[in-house]
Amino acid sequence: MHRECFRQYPPPMAREVLPEEAEALRREGATLVDVRRAEELAEQRIPGAVHVPLDELGARVGELPDGPLVLVCRSGDRSAMAADALAAAGHEAASLAGGLTAWAEKGLPTQKG
Repeated sequence: MHRECFRQYPPPMAREVLPEEAEALRREGATLVDVRRAEELAEQRIPGAVHVPLDELGARVGELPDGPLVLVCRSGDRSAMAADALAAAGHEAASLAGGLTAWAEKGLPTQKG
């Protein structure tokens, strides 16, 4: 059997970080990437987060800065998919556990659109 068939299977899974850890990573230079749709972003967002909708991520991955990335969505599901895909492509990526909902519940900074 060829080993190449099993390389990257299963693909690397990105880690999940709690809101406080995500905030600490951001203070240390990580980039928060919000993968929600534009209409969701208009309701509430994390100040300074880069917006790249999940359905555009593959085409726009080159726009992401080098270094650690923390992916954000409303609840953590879409950001986990995005972080897994970026980790499989060799990026240092993590997903915000619980998403923006958990972030806001911890009293971390948010703003309207």
